[in-house]
Amino acid sequence: MKEKFAFVAKVMAAHVLTYVICGMLAMTLFDYQGSVEAIGMRGTDDLMVQLAPLFQIARGVLFGIVLCIGTFQIGRWVQKKTGLTLANPLVIAILLCIGVLLIFDIPYEDFAIGGDIVNMMLGPATAVLALNIYNQYAVLKRHFVPVLVGCTAGSLFSLASVLLLCRLFRLDEAVTAALLPKSCTTPIAVGIAESHGGIAAITMVAVLVTGFIGAVCAPLFAKLMHVTEPVAEGLAIGACSHALGTTKAAELGEVQGA
Repeated sequence: MKEKFAFVAKVMAAHVLTYVICGMLAMTLFDYQGSVEAIGMRGTDDLMVQLAPLFQIARGVLFGIVLCIGTFQIGRWVQKKTGLTLANPLVIAILLCIGVLLIFDIPYEDFAIGGDIVNMMLGPATAVLALNIYNQYAVLKRHFVPVLVGCTAGSLFSLASVLLLCRLFRLDEAVTAALLPKSCTTPIAVGIAESHGGIAAITMVAVLVTGFIGAVCAPLFAKLMHVTEPVAEGLAIGACSHALGTTKAAELGEVQGA
């Protein structure tokens, strides 16, 4: 955690220093003062202009990154304090981000400049999950057939149920293509949906909702069905929900997470 905050602090410092240095060069070489006064803008002696470097953390790339990280940390704090499964950090972060954009009337495009960088890290973060699989290689090898059959059956049932409901409600092909990969992890689901003409935004929401339901309901269903075998728990969660579901499985144990 300390390394993350150190990295953010370094980026913020570099951003602000770059802004200040460019401003000094503009004033010295290009008569910035005269140029802004000529078009009716505030001069460099204005207090708000002098304080401008302090506002750079809320602009450009840093805004989206800081908002994503900050709201997620708030979500973690809330979950830690409440201990509620419903208080999922990712859900809280999403709601807080939406609230900030709406309250301050900030265009989504401005947020996406930095938010897309965070989104870009989904792929590498997903690849890191392979480490847990490697650590549980012996367990997975011992239960190879049940794992293979469970994953296949779960995947087929998920696809069939979504396809049936889409046909029942007469949804168009774009929405159907967006909903079909709902049980995959987000970067893979988005890639599959887009390659078949699906709407990426719908796919991301579907994956989030599916994962949230899995994270909330999985422990409850495990108790109701008296499922105590870690491999069975992990297969059940992994076959129907990713993202939040995978996180919850990892919380239950290393075997379930793998």
